Amino acid sequence: MAETEGRGFVFSGKKRATGADGLDGDDLFMAKKSMSAPAWENDPAAALASVRHEFGEHGGVNMSIEASATFTVMEPETMRRMFAGELGPDRDFFIYSRHFNPTVLNLGRQMAALEGTEAAYCTASGMSAISSVLLQLCSSGGHVVASRTLYGGTHALLTHFLPRACNITTTFVDICDHEAVKNAIVEGRTKVLYFESMSNPTLTVANVPELSRIAHDKGTMVVVDNTFAPMVLSPARLGADVVVHSISKFISGGADVIAGAVCGPASLVNSMMDLHQGALMLLGPTMNAKVAFELSERIPHLGLRMKEHCRRAMDYATRMKKMGLRVIYPGLEDHPQHELLKSMANKEYGFGGLLCVDMETEERANRLMHHLQNYTQFGFMAVSLGYYETLMSCSGSSTSSEMNAEEKALAGISPGLVRMSIGYIGTLEQKWNQLEKALSRMQNPIPTLFTKN
Repeated sequence: MAETEGRGFVFSGKKRATGADGLDGDDLFMAKKSMSAPAWENDPAAALASVRHEFGEHGGVNMSIEASATFTVMEPETMRRMFAGELGPDRDFFIYSRHFNPTVLNLGRQMAALEGTEAAYCTASGMSAISSVLLQLCSSGGHVVASRTLYGGTHALLTHFLPRACNITTTFVDICDHEAVKNAIVEGRTKVLYFESMSNPTLTVANVPELSRIAHDKGTMVVVDNTFAPMVLSPARLGADVVVHSISKFISGGADVIAGAVCGPASLVNSMMDLHQGALMLLGPTMNAKVAFELSERIPHLGLRMKEHCRRAMDYATRMKKMGLRVIYPGLEDHPQHELLKSMANKEYGFGGLLCVDMETEERANRLMHHLQNYTQFGFMAVSLGYYETLMSCSGSSTSSEMNAEEKALAGISPGLVRMSIGYIGTLEQKWNQLEKALSRMQNPIPTLFTKN
């Protein structure tokens, strides 16, 4: 990470003067961790409950929405000191909402607590969070080592945009082949090891502790996309340096907002907000304060939602496997990383809210999804995930369509791979009956649709 001497605004590692409310200034932004953290801090739900609660302007139990784009000061000298970096949001001084906004900062504190990081900054989308981090950590001529199984948009960013626009190149590897990862990292040149905690769409689980050790031994930062496994996995607690999210998915839960987050060291977030060289400050992927308010009201029940997503996914995967379907789900004992996930996962949150069914061909995949949506109302044919309804898509022709045939084959993405984000609406048995009816309606099922017992 390049060090900058430009003017920043926040996340100083030093203690600020105590404010009138008796709180240290840093508490406004960071999920503070003591040297001997109590055991409950290892539970994301408990960590979220420990975050300072913001009340409304007139004593409301919910915080007020600060919808202003710009902020006033009482004295001209105050504005000069703010632009000089002497006064900032940690002392309740704000300039402009592209820099910092009180409502968005509150959501950032929640995200930092959720992921167990010093700080977090919330952005307008998951892709803006990913691209901003990579642009901050890598300069022209920089090198990234990344998993070859990634969300299609991230794969396109690394494969096409960054080499063309920024002269940043990427070596893609099998993230489960640790020797290949080690060999691909060039000490002194490779700035980032990038992977997803649970891969999209193949649900491969990355060994975060071991991969972090390999990268750190060579002076490389570890950036993990944890969009598929909030609450289930905590990559920063397992050794990762930075955690990125598409908040639009499970964390939002409503399929109604687009948002992202960067969670990591205070020094990194501060550098990303530098006036002269900060990727977030200068590229401006600003989150709307009204969106931040909506999300801050949903995060407190994220743990409950994730438990139900995961419980149903586990139940459906188990039943579908017994029927002979080719099911991919990390909670099944035959999943290659089942034991690894058990060793890393936060207790009682399950094994993830997504499962995949491999129908071999796109035609069979489309036929199954058609019956599930249009005949039995089991779910919707739609991309994204984390909604209360089940969402289904054929990954190879949708969210991974940016990859060519060879890249998809290397990533293990079958043409007939159906990704299902399992919802929690209705009763479990009600939805299971709908799934069974759709399978029975598939006329003249081809024998290879099911595995042989």
